[in-house]
Order: sequence, then structure tokens, then C-alpha cells
Amino acid sequence: FTENLDFNDKKMVTQILLETSFSKEIRILLKKGQLMKEHKAPFPIIVHIVEGNIDFGVEGTVHVLKQGDMITLAANIPHDLLAKSDSIVRLTLSKLDAAARVEKVVANS
Repeated sequence: FTENLDFNDKKMVTQILLETSFSKEIRILLKKGQLMKEHKAPFPIIVHIVEGNIDFGVEGTVHVLKQGDMITLAANIPHDLLAKSDSIVRLTLSKLDAAARVEKVVANS
């Protein structure tokens, strides 16, 4: 998760690093100040901060997450992410969810 990092000043970078029979592990690279606008996931998710600091908004409440922190969300909960520093985020999706959905959220942020 911490090798071959290609941060982009203009947009967040996503990459599927592992796909199993039950999940997809996606790395999201965010530069300080980059915002992933509010969106929902159709299945439960796990967000793990590998490096950096993120303001993680959940239905209007901001959770300040730092390196090593994890948060889980049930399906269809509105959430957003704001990078307070250059950050590496590990996103665990259900196998039934589509990585293309995450890429669309990034593209629209």
C-alpha cells in the first residue's frame, strides 16, 4: 500500500490492489486539500487510513481520522473525505460493489 505512490496534484488516484472472493481492496491517494464529495456506497465499506490525516464526514458529523484509524459504514450512508495532509486510504468494498463506482465518485469530486 505504501510503494509505487503516484500522487496527482489535480485529482485523487485510485487503484485496486487486491481482489478476493469476498472483497476488493482499493488504494486511494489524496493530496492535501483534495475532497471526495459526499456520496453513498450500495454495500457496507471499511476505510483505513494508512498514512496521513482525513476529515471523514458522515451525515454531517466530521470524524478526524489519522494514520492507523479505521471506520466502517453501513450501506447507503452519505459520507465525504477531505485530506488534511497527503494521505493513503485503504478502502475495502464488498465483492458485489464496483470499483468503477469509486472511480466515478473521484471523477465527479
